[in-house]
Amino acid sequence: MFSIIFIVLLLIQTLTQCYLSVRQIRYVSQHKGQVPEAFAHKISLTSHQRAADYTIARQRLHLIEIFINVIVLLGFTLFGGLTALNNLIAEHISSPIWYQILLLITVSAISQIISLPLAWYRTFVLEQSFGFNRMTPGLFIKDLIKETLLGLVISIPLFYGLFAFLEAFYTPYWWVWAWAGFSVFMLIMMFIGPTIIMPLFNKFTPLDNPELQERIQSLAKRANFALKALFVMDGSKRSAHGNAFFTGFGKNRRIVFFDTLLSKLTPAEIEAVLAHELGHFKHKHIIKRLIMMFVMMFVFFAVLGFLIDKVWFYAGLGVFPGISQPIYGIAIVLFMLVLPVFTFLYTPISSWFSRKDEFEADSYAAKQSDAHELISALVKLYDDNASTLTPDPVHSAFYDSHPPASIRIAHLKAAMH
Repeated sequence: MFSIIFIVLLLIQTLTQCYLSVRQIRYVSQHKGQVPEAFAHKISLTSHQRAADYTIARQRLHLIEIFINVIVLLGFTLFGGLTALNNLIAEHISSPIWYQILLLITVSAISQIISLPLAWYRTFVLEQSFGFNRMTPGLFIKDLIKETLLGLVISIPLFYGLFAFLEAFYTPYWWVWAWAGFSVFMLIMMFIGPTIIMPLFNKFTPLDNPELQERIQSLAKRANFALKALFVMDGSKRSAHGNAFFTGFGKNRRIVFFDTLLSKLTPAEIEAVLAHELGHFKHKHIIKRLIMMFVMMFVFFAVLGFLIDKVWFYAGLGVFPGISQPIYGIAIVLFMLVLPVFTFLYTPISSWFSRKDEFEADSYAAKQSDAHELISALVKLYDDNASTLTPDPVHSAFYDSHPPASIRIAHLKAAMH
């Protein structure tokens, strides 16, 4: 019965993803011949068509990813791949703790290797053809090595601690302790990320622009925001896309601008973009999302705690662990593999809440800065990043974390009155 439920949900997920991608391709293609009236005087037809072609190319690649992901998932589950891999590792590793860690690492490595060709294609063919890629093959490989080593350095001690704890202090409520441990770990990573991890991949230098610094300091004072540090990140060595973001907590909290963003926007526009980001803090969106994340993690660990000793959970997904083997490692792997299938229909709800937050942040920015400047900045970013101005409404409602361009700018214009 559980196999049928899994197959039905996987079929719903796959067909929905394909349907939405095809809708997006068709809708964007049908509207590429004319720039929407609200943008006609700001974005050229050539730029509009480039954005349409970029969106279509990405969706076509996404369709390939959908089918590869389905094949990989079925290969690990119903086709017996995870069982075979588990038995192979168990035969050669006698330590229960290290056997489980190696199983987690191996499944992750196989998944990464399978996804590597598409990642290479996305960077050096798709992004390159639209003029966005700045990454060299050497930097791509260097990043891959760094990410792999960093992942091992972080995950091995984490899972070793979990499995050692379970081996020595088993309790029926082990999942509560596991949730608490992972929650503390994630908070630590958020705290050290800006100062230790992120600098491994990018160079961060203090902002050196007196006019912009003065504007930002004035904005922070108006918003009653304790400004800690302003940094510029060398995002241009990987991509021509521009962005700005907040990161860290407490003394490690910082505002980061991509160098590509600073080169495209005026100081007044950057101030407006920053006012939007401040809006997320003032409306406590970051805290709310963190709380929601920890609540969802608690639910997931509770479900895992319930499923871990249920034979039907493993058998229904085509996985048959050895009787004498520790169950935690393979349970975590299996749960993480199938979790996206069982949570897929939550996607449009999450997207709706995210768009709601963006509207609130825009309204705050309109009060703390010049809404005309934010509109001007957004139009430039839509143009430079080749973001389509005419997304399919259904696709957008399901996936998009930000409102469509026309709706967002209409909302900003209304906020000015």
